[in-house]
Amino acid sequence: MSRRDPPKPPAATGPFNEAFAKLRDRLPEGHVPAAPEPPAPPAAPARAVIRIERKGRGGKEVTVVEKLGLAPAALAGWADAAKRALGCGGAVEGDAIALQGDQRDRVRAWLEARGVRKVTVG
Repeated sequence: MSRRDPPKPPAATGPFNEAFAKLRDRLPEGHVPAAPEPPAPPAAPARAVIRIERKGRGGKEVTVVEKLGLAPAALAGWADAAKRALGCGGAVEGDAIALQGDQRDRVRAWLEARGVRKVTVG
């Protein structure tokens, strides 16, 4: 068996393909197009306040993360990431993230790892 070059796809015909072929032929030999840079991750909020709440929740404890100052879509993304990372349930309530259970220490560590500079636990 002899080694063959991989088969080339059939050339499409048409005015646009011919124009692109002429442009491609003008490229220097060995030219590889640059890969686009991945988008920069969104900046982390400057601060967060963590508190625990029991009133009005049927005696259940809820950890509330406030003062993040994020847009509603970004806040929902942070809530989903927190729920996955901490293995708990939760929801977005207004401008805050409510996580089920007493998660104060774990949330603090998670927020600091995400780049929040000042985390206050109340």
